Amino acid sequence: MLRITALVKHTPELTGDRRFAADLTLDREAVGGRLSELDEHTAEQAIRLAEGAGAGVELTYVTMGPPAAAEALRKALSMGGDRAVHVSDPSLHGADAHSTSLVLARAVERIGYDIVLCGMASTDAGTGAVPAMLAERLGIPQISLASRLSLDGDHVTIERETQLATETVEGNLPALVSVTDRTGEARYPSFKGIMAAKKKKVETWSLADLDIDAELAGLAGAYTKVLSATARPPRTGGEIVTDDGAGAGELAAFLSAQKFI
Repeated sequence: MLRITALVKHTPELTGDRRFAADLTLDREAVGGRLSELDEHTAEQAIRLAEGAGAGVELTYVTMGPPAAAEALRKALSMGGDRAVHVSDPSLHGADAHSTSLVLARAVERIGYDIVLCGMASTDAGTGAVPAMLAERLGIPQISLASRLSLDGDHVTIERETQLATETVEGNLPALVSVTDRTGEARYPSFKGIMAAKKKKVETWSLADLDIDAELAGLAGAYTKVLSATARPPRTGGEIVTDDGAGAGELAAFLSAQKFI
């Protein structure tokens, strides 16, 4: 059986009023969230691999986050897939990339896998570091930034687009592959898929279930922390240039003063 494990994340709405809480962690209750737009591509590629492999495939989604993060799993399951695991524990609050990779590695190991798929980054933190850290913890190769992805038995092939060329990278399973938003449009969940997702199994695991000390996770175990933050100043009124024949010169002077030209 081919075991596909796809990592997804529940992130704040990009257009929402995101801000820090009193402890300088992201205030996730201040704004609504959704399945990360980049992880929609993760789910799409995982489903395509499952569809291409035929029978004997299990696609499991994994996320880590507060109770509301289950919404991301339901959205992914409505696109396709078999089951999901939600790692949720109050001690995870404030986790950085390092502690996140530890928790996800334990969860992925417990689930079992042949190929692990994830997005190239999240739309909130945007570090892009978790895939590499996770692959290191699992002791498997990482094949990064796939714009195209295919499986042939236990052989995985990707195409990676760079500024200078399109690279073809190959490897053997087990492996971790991160995908980009250039893999194509993600499918829109059908009504049938949405209804089916409500019946699919979503397990909730705590840190105790993964045998992880709370001191190693969350803000307590974070290697990186926000020490200070200043609110963005409100927008001020723009400068209006009246074109009385010298408008072009005044506009050029303004752009030059702002170092735009």
